[in-house]
Amino acid sequence: MKLAGWGNFPRMSCRVATLGAADEAQSWLDQPPMIARGLGRSYGDAALQPNLTLLTRRLDHILAFDPVTGLLSCEAGVTLETILDVFLPRGWLPPVSPGTKFVTLGGMVAADVHGKNHHKAGSFGGHVRSLRLMLADGRVVECGPDVEPELFWATIGGMGLTGLILSVSFHLLPVHTAFIRSEVLCAPNLEAAFDAFEASAGWTYTVAWIDCLTGGRNLGRCLLTRGELAEPDELPPGLLPRRKRPKRVPVDLPNWVLNRWSMRAFNTLYYNMAPAKPRPAIMDLDSFFYPLDALLEWNRIYGRNGFTQYQCVLPKPAGREGLRHLLATIQKSGFGSFLAVLKLFGGHAGGCLSFPMEGYTLALDFPVRPPTLALLHELDAIVADHAGRLYLAKDARTTPGMLRKGYPRLVGFQHIRDQWGATGRMQSLLAERLDL
Repeated sequence: MKLAGWGNFPRMSCRVATLGAADEAQSWLDQPPMIARGLGRSYGDAALQPNLTLLTRRLDHILAFDPVTGLLSCEAGVTLETILDVFLPRGWLPPVSPGTKFVTLGGMVAADVHGKNHHKAGSFGGHVRSLRLMLADGRVVECGPDVEPELFWATIGGMGLTGLILSVSFHLLPVHTAFIRSEVLCAPNLEAAFDAFEASAGWTYTVAWIDCLTGGRNLGRCLLTRGELAEPDELPPGLLPRRKRPKRVPVDLPNWVLNRWSMRAFNTLYYNMAPAKPRPAIMDLDSFFYPLDALLEWNRIYGRNGFTQYQCVLPKPAGREGLRHLLATIQKSGFGSFLAVLKLFGGHAGGCLSFPMEGYTLALDFPVRPPTLALLHELDAIVADHAGRLYLAKDARTTPGMLRKGYPRLVGFQHIRDQWGATGRMQSLLAERLDL
């Protein structure tokens, strides 16, 4: 079937096998190369393999839960949406959440996802206690921070390239409500945005929408949202969680809909709608963590050619100047991003290929067109010059050289892959493109 990541670029014809049970994977192991695929929410080619793509969504059983410690064990195809539906009413929340709940646990491990609380809680892999992994030769290995730790930390953030993740055990976070107490800060330029992030470092959740089209003294103006898990006495009387029906995008929009003028108009309107001074508000979790999930198939707004998300991280303190350079280059090009997000990361405590490091991460969406692809190569050079790196779960077009500059533990990762028999067998298009 034709498959693509969330960016709809690239699209490939792939031979697929749907796994109804974990042991069914063994019958396919003699037909490498192959890669696992959950809900397909990595943006590029990380879950594509024309020879054989293993669909794991039906590995969706909750296996065990300890209500004292919060330790949850699930098959890898269980979705974050399911975990929220089952455990949030019982007072438990995943400790780290990406920007969508339409992801599987296997994908969260493979991409070592991060959330709005990375500066406090780190990435998802830091909360995983153990994994069951099927190796390329059919053996099933349990690994964790204290059991086969090298294999474990190669699998955390390893983009599915060490083996087939069968199950995941991790700790949930106890919560008292299903709401967030939040407020929005206006930052008129990038310097003010940095100050706002540093002033908000004590908040559990922080994230900023950033305008990447406005230049001059307003270069990098932001709306920073910060939040805390709400306590019962902070809620208005009678407030209950309410499931909203998401809207749909029924067709691919024409390429001309998103252009520099429509995006500039949206950015100006969006920024000016924010209150001049912070106003505390109570938000439900969906609105705070997953605003884009309210619009199913929002990826179709970029048209039939698809889009690529460019997410980089730049370390402190050089990252500040690097971000200025990135935003000035984007603003000068006129190819602004409709969705642009800035976050503050804490330290790196993840796997060999885990993306976060202490510093600032910038995520931008660009429609796939020759001029924008050329711009992204310019941005690569800026990121490399400032000792940064790109997020493999979002990438669809960078080069092996850029990968090697950004990931100093890459050689160790390749050695572990060789040691456990995964090289050349667990192999996505991303791995082939980046010479992994």
